Amino acid sequence: MDTLRLSDIKPLSEYEPIRKEFRERIIALKKRRRVSLGDRMTLVFENRDTLLFQIQEMMRVEHIYDPAKIQDELNTYNPLIAGPGELSATLFIEITESERIKEILDGLQGIDDGRSVYLELGTERIYGRFEEGHSKEDKLSAVHYVRFRLSPEQRAAFRNEKMPAALAADHPKCRARTLLDAAVREELGKDLI
Repeated sequence: MDTLRLSDIKPLSEYEPIRKEFRERIIALKKRRRVSLGDRMTLVFENRDTLLFQIQEMMRVEHIYDPAKIQDELNTYNPLIAGPGELSATLFIEITESERIKEILDGLQGIDDGRSVYLELGTERIYGRFEEGHSKEDKLSAVHYVRFRLSPEQRAAFRNEKMPAALAADHPKCRARTLLDAAVREELGKDLI
C-alpha cells in the first residue's frame, strides 16, 4: 500500500465539513477489520484509510496546523501501513478493571515474543512480528503493532473460503482462537496484494 503524504491530509477547514461522513465510513470499515481474541485482546487491522482517519483526528483534537508537525504524524503512522503481502494490526489489551491493569499486563509478559500470536491457515501458523519498543523486560504496553507476512501461497489460501482461517494466541495467560468470518477475510484480502 502507498504511504500517506502531506498532500493526502486535508486542512482542518476542509476536513470539518466532511468529517461526519468520513468518520461513519471508517467506523463501518473498522467493524470489518476488528477481531476479538479471547476476552482481553482485540486486533484492528489497519490500512491507509484507517490511518488517514487517525491522523486527521489527531490534527483536529490537538489543533495541529504546522506542516512539519503534520509530517511528524505521517512519520509515526506510515510505518503501520502494511507492506506487500502483509497484514498490519494494532493489538489492544483491554482491561476495564483499573485496579488490575498491572497484574494483568504482568501476566501477559511475553505475548509479544513472536511465537504467541498467530494467523492460522489450515494447519499452518503465520506468527505475528511485533514492533519493538512497546514492552520492556518488566513492563508490557497495552497497545502493540503487529504484522503478519504471508507468502504468495498463503495469500491464495487466505482468499480461499474453503480454507479455515483463524487468529489465535497461545500464551500461558491467554489461549484463544477466533475463526475469521467471510466479511473479515474479504476485507483483509484487499490488503494482500
